[in-house]
Amino acid sequence: MAVKTRSFVWSIVYVVGLVLLFVGERLIGAGGARTVVSGLGTLLVVGATVVRGIRALRASDARRIVETWLLLLMGVGIVALVLYAAQSDVWAKLGGVALEKTSPKLNGVFFALWPALMALCLIPTLLVELSYASMNRAPVVESGRVRDALLSGVGVACALIFATSVYYVGSERDAKVDFSYFRTARPGQATRNIIRGLDEPVSVSVFFPPANEVREQVMEYLDDLRRESPTLEVESYDYALEPKKARELGVTGNGTVVLQRGGRKEMMPLGLELAQARGQLRKLDGEFQKRLLKLVKSRQTIYLTTGHGERGSDTIGPVDQRWTIRLLREEWGSQNYDVRTAGLAEGMGNEVPQDAAAVVIMGPTRALLPEEIAALERYLDRGGRIFLALDPDAPEVNLDPLLAKYGLTFHRTTLANDAVLAARTRTISDRANVLSASFSSHPAVTTLGRMGNRLPVAFFVAGSLESTSRPEGVRVDFTVHSHPRTWNDLDGDFEFDAPQEQRKIYELAAAVSKTDPKAPKGADGKPAETRMLVFADSDAFGDPIMQNEGNAYLAVDGMKWLLGEDSYAGETNSEEDAPITHTRKQDVAWFYSTVFAAPLLVLGVGFVFTRRGGRRRRASKTEASR
Repeated sequence: MAVKTRSFVWSIVYVVGLVLLFVGERLIGAGGARTVVSGLGTLLVVGATVVRGIRALRASDARRIVETWLLLLMGVGIVALVLYAAQSDVWAKLGGVALEKTSPKLNGVFFALWPALMALCLIPTLLVELSYASMNRAPVVESGRVRDALLSGVGVACALIFATSVYYVGSERDAKVDFSYFRTARPGQATRNIIRGLDEPVSVSVFFPPANEVREQVMEYLDDLRRESPTLEVESYDYALEPKKARELGVTGNGTVVLQRGGRKEMMPLGLELAQARGQLRKLDGEFQKRLLKLVKSRQTIYLTTGHGERGSDTIGPVDQRWTIRLLREEWGSQNYDVRTAGLAEGMGNEVPQDAAAVVIMGPTRALLPEEIAALERYLDRGGRIFLALDPDAPEVNLDPLLAKYGLTFHRTTLANDAVLAARTRTISDRANVLSASFSSHPAVTTLGRMGNRLPVAFFVAGSLESTSRPEGVRVDFTVHSHPRTWNDLDGDFEFDAPQEQRKIYELAAAVSKTDPKAPKGADGKPAETRMLVFADSDAFGDPIMQNEGNAYLAVDGMKWLLGEDSYAGETNSEEDAPITHTRKQDVAWFYSTVFAAPLLVLGVGFVFTRRGGRRRRASKTEASR
């Protein structure tokens, strides 16, 4: 009976026994249920092995060879189970003392060895049974084909064991190898502009031992930068040889750069090993610029209004799905701006705070109180600065009269483009994600205008701006223009419907300035100039979009112009790798494709080539017999 039964049946019985053992030992773990389930699993494993031995004895010729191979594989599995039992609590129950206490090293060997032996049992058994089953009714079993399957299974099992071992050793030793692209950032235009504008010396002290790789990278950057102005003084020290200078600057060891101007200083630790300093060297220009700005310019305060559904660092309750503006705040913070929030509780219903260098109104969704609007108007009348981003899907916002006072109208019809767009969801709604690389020569877009098509900006679900009759002394410059194929999507179907909808250039951003002789005079003795930046979309400053360099420069250079610091505008160089971001669905797809699809693909290709090789051998044997 055992011989007549197909071979794979007993392999299945064997695997079922292993599954029961797993359930008993790992899932149940204790009590009488564990004994019953594990005992039943052991009986099935031993029984299947005994039957396999009987089949090997009674089979003839090539079938005996195959049955013997399968018997040996089952024996390897039983050895694995014995090793498992020896290092588990089963041995302690039988012998009285756990192997972990009497021979901890041997226990560790058994713990690592039994899964490897189990892999050497199961994977080859699967491939051998697949090959053996295809010859079930053949008069003669081709042992060569089965041997190839056996060796393939052993190879796959060994590869799995090797990969697991490498992963374990790597995780235990925490060994890392960086194959990423590396280059130290060069001085950017913004940093060069700051150095050229220095009115008193800035000294840079570099503490590194001689012949250090990190020091070479830093000095190359500083040598390039100090060509811009003699006011940048660079000195190199070794902490071991200059302890007095180090104490004077507050340095505790090599691997540090200190910037000093007057009595103020900023420290920039980098480290001594190039492998560890790579990340900071890639963004050296930005880090150096951040500390330099703290020395050369006073810290100004920017207020973000709250209380009207504006975007902030956090969402407003669980129903608010709009993007936050954490990255925007970080960008402004890196320029030495103090970013705070202000609402009615901070007195915005009466007056804008006296220390406000600028007020930011970022995508409000509800109307402002008349008192708040009046406070903003008084603030602008005395030379205030406002950064305003509006959304077309917020009709309750009542800032139209304020814009009209400065010759602007905001149209709430969403713009769309079917040629130049950001494909985020791969649906027709992506047409509302318009891109632009068309900029004016205004100082608020200095960097974008210089870079052109290399730094496009993205506006997701944007309205448009239009100039109306301008009051005396008001100047309006449209700084960002849409692509000519953009249309006003009146019915919201993301389709161009002529003639009601028109393809043309629409205005996405405007820089407004006004000089009033009656306004209070500034530090230079001239009347303070009112400035306002208006954008037809606030999504352009949300966290996902701020990862686009163009949008980051739109926000940073715009704020510099608002505050009269446009001489510091320019690009900041970075050699950081651009992060690859996925949606949740993409992450799930990548997970399952790497866990299941890739191994199945490898097995499938191997199976196809194995089958082809078998056919060729059979064909050659047939021709030879003729």
